Amino acid sequence: MRRARFNEVVTKLLLEGAVDTFKRYSITEEDIDVVWVLGSFEIPVVAQRLGKLGKYQAILRIGAVVRGDTSHYDAVANSVASGVISAGLSSGVPCIFGILTCEDMDQALNRAGGKAGNKGSEATLTAIEMASLFEHHLKE
Repeated sequence: MRRARFNEVVTKLLLEGAVDTFKRYSITEEDIDVVWVLGSFEIPVVAQRLGKLGKYQAILRIGAVVRGDTSHYDAVANSVASGVISAGLSSGVPCIFGILTCEDMDQALNRAGGKAGNKGSEATLTAIEMASLFEHHLKE
């Protein structure tokens, strides 16, 4: 699992939701590696490298990109989305996009455990399902 330190108030909640969901599916904390990166922009290259290690069944990316007053948001959000796809394709490991792209901090907090649920938890379910699919149906 990769988690960005930037927007930590949000990403911490996403991580908590992800870990809780893994535990509900009998995946122990010892089987979860959390790697910290500075921001969401750095997630794809780290995930690609980790995927190529051959040690993970899925890589869950958690982060939050919140729109500000500049076009920086668009560049980061688009680059991260493209990088997540590229990392999964080049490493052969399911790379799950658990990165919020929000208009403001209220929206981000609502999607990190507020009234819109916890998207970290939802992304974890996708990671579990994709790991199972690869293990049971797409094994080489």
